[in-house]
Amino acid sequence: MKRRLLPLLLTAGLTLVLAHLSPARAQPAVATAPLRVASAFDPQTMDPHAIALLYHTRVVAQVYESLVGRDERFRLEPALALSWQAVQPTVWRFRLRPGVLFHDGTAFSADDVVFSIERAVTAPSQRAFQLKGVTGARKIDNLTVDVLLEAPDAVLPEKLHYVGMMSKAWSERHGVQRAQDFNGKQETHAVRHANGTGPMRLVRYEPDVRTQLERHPQWWGWADRRSGNVGAVSFVTVRSDATRLAALASGEVDMVLDPPYQDIARLKSDARIVLTQTADIGQQYLSFDLASPELRDSDVKGRNPWRDLRVRKAVYHALNMPLIIDKVLRGQGQPTGALLSPLVDGSPAELDRRLPYDPARARQLLGEAGYPNGFSVTLDCVNVAWRENVCQAMAAMLTQVGIRTQLRASPSSSFFPKLTQGTASFVEYGWTATPDAWNSLNGLFRTHDKAGLGTFNAGRYSNPKVDALIDAMRTEPDLTRRRAMVSTVLRLVADDLPYIPLYRRTISWAMAKRVQAVMWPNDALELRWVQVR
Repeated sequence: MKRRLLPLLLTAGLTLVLAHLSPARAQPAVATAPLRVASAFDPQTMDPHAIALLYHTRVVAQVYESLVGRDERFRLEPALALSWQAVQPTVWRFRLRPGVLFHDGTAFSADDVVFSIERAVTAPSQRAFQLKGVTGARKIDNLTVDVLLEAPDAVLPEKLHYVGMMSKAWSERHGVQRAQDFNGKQETHAVRHANGTGPMRLVRYEPDVRTQLERHPQWWGWADRRSGNVGAVSFVTVRSDATRLAALASGEVDMVLDPPYQDIARLKSDARIVLTQTADIGQQYLSFDLASPELRDSDVKGRNPWRDLRVRKAVYHALNMPLIIDKVLRGQGQPTGALLSPLVDGSPAELDRRLPYDPARARQLLGEAGYPNGFSVTLDCVNVAWRENVCQAMAAMLTQVGIRTQLRASPSSSFFPKLTQGTASFVEYGWTATPDAWNSLNGLFRTHDKAGLGTFNAGRYSNPKVDALIDAMRTEPDLTRRRAMVSTVLRLVADDLPYIPLYRRTISWAMAKRVQAVMWPNDALELRWVQVR
């Protein structure tokens, strides 16, 4: 008998009813403590649907909750929905948690869910890519919502994580019925203001400086045994590695989410600091512009060298990733040949082997492709120290084989739009996967269109066979067949090589000893669980 249920890591099958927690009510007084968190990255906006980046989600998900959440082991669990069930092939029914309050004191209801889902799937929302196939939502009663699909979707609940629920009334009052056009640099009320149901509420957002949050005392989840005692929270943006660590050492901040790699060994032996680490479910890539007939920012005219597989293989062979990890990342990473981590369900472990570092072979391939003297190119990278340092090392290695690479490091606000707009000729970026592969495959490898397919396919790669498999996977409930589809897609993409897989980080957080936090493999901090002694 064929197995028809997906594993608990994804969902517990087509019908899922999970733990019931108490509705919101007055909670006993708790002795709260402040928390100050430093990172090199700013969240960019408070609009929960405007972008879908780790550094945005890390902050905004404290304020805006989803219908589903994840537990300490990164498994799906209830959040604003208590239970969910596929009641028809193209209809999932969600039973909502009663008694939930928005930060402005108004009640959360089915009307807000319908509004939020429709907002999230409508351009210019960058959350639309993960909700492909969702056609809308329908209110059944005040605490029941049906999510409507164009075709059966075996893992729909998995895709609703990080789709924040907004107040319909608040959004209408402030004219933010549509998501902010982040790429268009639109300024809306939702950029600097927020009204969610989460454990933290927004006090103030100062772009590129700090985000101040405070405890939402009426949050429904404080009675949970896992809950922490954080009161006021300040996320501080500090670009300088040395300054972030100096602030931690002096007690100006309590936690650094991205300690510099050159200091990891020292931090491990510092009795004042707790260093927590885990393997990253995401990884870093190089992506090529495969759409343009002529390579921009290059001395090659009338041609695009990236369209030749031999040139892309030359880039691969030119990069000594073990050396970069050893010298630049100080051993805090793992070279990878896989396009998705083996932690993602269906990603074959054998694909994790890299092509060998072989600069002679790289030069030979360039010659065979018609570029015996190489060519020039610009590599785009975000201007955060460890990313920029890796890009500098790669640029030097590529230049040695004849691909004369000029590094262009940009701040987050101008770098990340290049990914969704597809305007970079050659770009380094990272992707944080989820345990189910479809979200990543659709975001990275599906042919791009404005309806939410291939949103982060920065090089505009397109393969009809890959597209057909990704589309079929979305509706396939059988675990064995689904894993086979994932494996086939990853093998096809590996053959085409539109991306060069680089490495997976070792995620590290440095904290004062009085701080305790749960670490997920996606590098996201859950403030609801943080304890400060």
